[in-house]
Amino acid sequence: MLKWALIFAIVAIVAGALGFGGIAGAAAGIAKLLFFIAVVAFLLFLALGVFAGRKLTGR
Repeated sequence: MLKWALIFAIVAIVAGALGFGGIAGAAAGIAKLLFFIAVVAFLLFLALGVFAGRKLTGR
């Protein structure tokens, strides 16, 4: 998911440099959305891993 966020961020930068403001704004919005979804997924899986590890080790 971070890969796609980076791709959309690059598309936004290139489109902005070439003067395509609408496309740049849309691509930047998609990149932001994908980045925040990836961060939330990472934190969710991190919490699940910590709690599952505690359950397995008995701490």
